[in-house]
Amino acid sequence: MPALEPALSRFPNPVLRYLAATRPAFLSITLVACLIGLASAHFSGLPLQVDRALVTIFFALAAHAGVNVINDYYDFISGADVLNSGRIFPFTGGSRFITNGVISARHMRIFGYALLFAVILAGFWLMRVSSSKLFWIGLAGLFVGWAYCAPPFKLVCRGVGEPAILAGWALIAVGADFVQRGDFSSLPWLAGVPFALLVVNILYINQFPDQASDAQSGKRTLIVRLGPKAARWGYLLIALFACFWLLFAATMGGLPLYAAAGVLALPLSLCAARDLIAYATKPSRLVPALKRTILAANLGGLLTALGLWLSASPIS
Repeated sequence: MPALEPALSRFPNPVLRYLAATRPAFLSITLVACLIGLASAHFSGLPLQVDRALVTIFFALAAHAGVNVINDYYDFISGADVLNSGRIFPFTGGSRFITNGVISARHMRIFGYALLFAVILAGFWLMRVSSSKLFWIGLAGLFVGWAYCAPPFKLVCRGVGEPAILAGWALIAVGADFVQRGDFSSLPWLAGVPFALLVVNILYINQFPDQASDAQSGKRTLIVRLGPKAARWGYLLIALFACFWLLFAATMGGLPLYAAAGVLALPLSLCAARDLIAYATKPSRLVPALKRTILAANLGGLLTALGLWLSASPIS
């Protein structure tokens, strides 16, 4: 086993073992999505409800953790993880906790569903303090996360994995705003979609090292369907579209101008796109691009949230 791969001997503490199985380093994108939603509500002149905000953030993170664990379980069951010999640890190919014998498949399944069940319980409280219409946002968000790999839907095997990721992270921003606002608004959609596109690029570039095993296990990602040479241009198009969306929404008055600060993360995406175009068929050389893609999503989202927050009028 490669030196950096997870092993049971490295996680003697069961609490830390299960925490590590959620891939906590990647949960930051969910925190950023929540901050965008909270900032859009604040921009609309709503005072921050701290208790609602904290519960929203905590259980959004729990939902993301649960989805990570569930996807690892179903990737193991489908054979995707076992077949994946070209993954780049720790960025692609899942946690490998089941494959490497750190946690059993049964316990991963129980843990993942327990996290999602806790999120559902928290959702009922958030519905009570905001609006019952939150049910539909929560249902849609949990569905796309769970159904991404889980049968019978297996969205990634039906060729709609990328749209599912886009919808999932946009819905987090919308949900965080809704809990504060108690109603629907176009604002968190306008701010959340360009960030969600940057999250899609994290998934997108991660699929290049995993392309062979994805194809063998029945996943119909864009990289599998188009091939690495054609698909490499998709990353750049997604990044540019996210930038265009922000600039267009800000110049047309849908978002405050400061929210367009998210485009300052574009150079990171362009550098990553350059590497991907050069090394699409040599994924072992994509590590710097993988890191820049994660940084671009987090930085772009944080700058958008900050721009929304700073544009708010003082609450009297």
